Amino acid sequence: MKGLQGKTALITGAASGIGRAIAIRLAQEGCAVVINYRSDRTEAEETQEQAMQAACQTIADCGGRSLIVHGDMAQESDIVNMVNTAIAKFGQLDILVNNAGMQLEQASHETSTDDFDRVLTVNLRGAYLCAREVLKHFVARNFPGVIINVSSVHEIIPRPYYISYAISKGGMGNMTRTLALEYAERGIRVNAIAPGATATPINSEWTEDAQKQAEVASFIPMKRVGQPEEMAAITAFLASDDAAYITGQTLYVDGGLTLYPSFQESWTS
Repeated sequence: MKGLQGKTALITGAASGIGRAIAIRLAQEGCAVVINYRSDRTEAEETQEQAMQAACQTIADCGGRSLIVHGDMAQESDIVNMVNTAIAKFGQLDILVNNAGMQLEQASHETSTDDFDRVLTVNLRGAYLCAREVLKHFVARNFPGVIINVSSVHEIIPRPYYISYAISKGGMGNMTRTLALEYAERGIRVNAIAPGATATPINSEWTEDAQKQAEVASFIPMKRVGQPEEMAAITAFLASDDAAYITGQTLYVDGGLTLYPSFQESWTS
């Protein structure tokens, strides 16, 4: 895709799942990739290996075009350090992908303040702080960088028993639009992707059970779940110059899940 060769991209939560697929795809498109992880460095190293193989066979062949950086999205100091470390290594950042996130299943009336705050802190506050630090860099360089937030279909679809997650993704949608409007004149683009049901480790409860996966797929108009690589492809598009006139948008990558599937068969006269 146009305009990605030679760029540097920071992907949060890139040790597995959608984040890993995005890191691999952006490396394949010619980006240097900064791979953030919170708890499992081994998984981050696997992401790095796969990304570099996609780009140029081996890590050595790529001449240091990747970096692994630890950082907890709940800790402001970690976020500041992560961004500064990436800039120190590559001299610049061009693309931020806010992918790190978490979810907790609880009845809303039983959700503790600590659990509620924990999800909002990682999913929304952490994403904002990453954007803030990268925006400082873009503005100082007078550079038209790109921010892509990994949201969810639950940006607009209610999700009972996941109140904090649903609120965080709804907030991410408005954060995307607000930052896009605020920085549009500087040429800085801010967009989001909203995956539907996707086969990733966070969904292992149903991805590892064929019957449960078939049940999930039955609710999706295209009758299948999404793959991380499909989320990575749309992310690469939004990061590229092919999407140079797109900002403030959330693109739903969901097999039609947000199309009111219950209306697929007419039940009104």
